[in-house]
Amino acid sequence: MSLKEDIFELISQTLDVDKNELKEDISLYDSIGVDSTEMVELRVVIKKKLGVELEQGEVTNKHTPNQIAEMVESKK
Repeated sequence: MSLKEDIFELISQTLDVDKNELKEDISLYDSIGVDSTEMVELRVVIKKKLGVELEQGEVTNKHTPNQIAEMVESKK
């Protein structure tokens, strides 16, 4: 499994989103109804599972799974 696939899996599990709904460029806020608290939870999970420290604003300002994956990959 690639890092991007791992990240998408974490997003799916943490935000309780069906993998079939989780498209690369779907807006987590507008299309799925994720809120900022859930995005902070995702930040904690990414740190625990992948060892990548993200600032709170970095995660809450990213709106698509692809943007989050790119940010994590750039810090890995």
